[in-house]
Amino acid sequence: MNLMNRFITKKEKLQINYMNPDLLDKMNERIISWLPELPKEYVVVCVGTDRSTGDALGPLIGSYLSELKPKHLNVYGTLPEPVHATNMPDYIQHIYKHHQDGFVIAVDASLGKAASVGSIIADVGSLNPGAALNKNLPAIGDIHVTGVVNISGFMEFTTLQNTRLSLVVDMAKRVASLLEKIDQQLTYTTSLSTVVAPERQEPLEGEM
Repeated sequence: MNLMNRFITKKEKLQINYMNPDLLDKMNERIISWLPELPKEYVVVCVGTDRSTGDALGPLIGSYLSELKPKHLNVYGTLPEPVHATNMPDYIQHIYKHHQDGFVIAVDASLGKAASVGSIIADVGSLNPGAALNKNLPAIGDIHVTGVVNISGFMEFTTLQNTRLSLVVDMAKRVASLLEKIDQQLTYTTSLSTVVAPERQEPLEGEM
């Protein structure tokens, strides 16, 4: 371990390139340190839409994670059932109703500096979906994980549309593996319940 990492408090965010071989171990250690001391229900909300290559990161992660059949994570936001700008308020209401004591991990794509593209970022606090596109969407999450899929600063919507699919797929697989690793260390005070997701709404053109 890098000596500097010993002096990083558990509350500080962590940013690592998705190709870094230490990604899973370092991210897992940091995120586990943020989880509540007493076991509770955990919810992963993967935000995004399959109608935009860059913004498909969240639904891809949700689909990959669901295929791994996590035992302790309730997963919302997949390719067949994405959580996007149009239906997000309904999903948030649904989650708070069915997981009243839930600890929410929000996942989304983001834009950043050229040097940050390919980075996975984990941090404490809520995620503000759509911020890069100036969308006023409700914040969600006790902690959040984002993947920097492209460069910010100019025509963000077009940039997301033209993001390389191979990068998004590779990043999604790594984050799904990370969440599976975390799932293997979790316990519940109550058993995992099966709930029905809100009725699917197709995103309007341009919605993320």
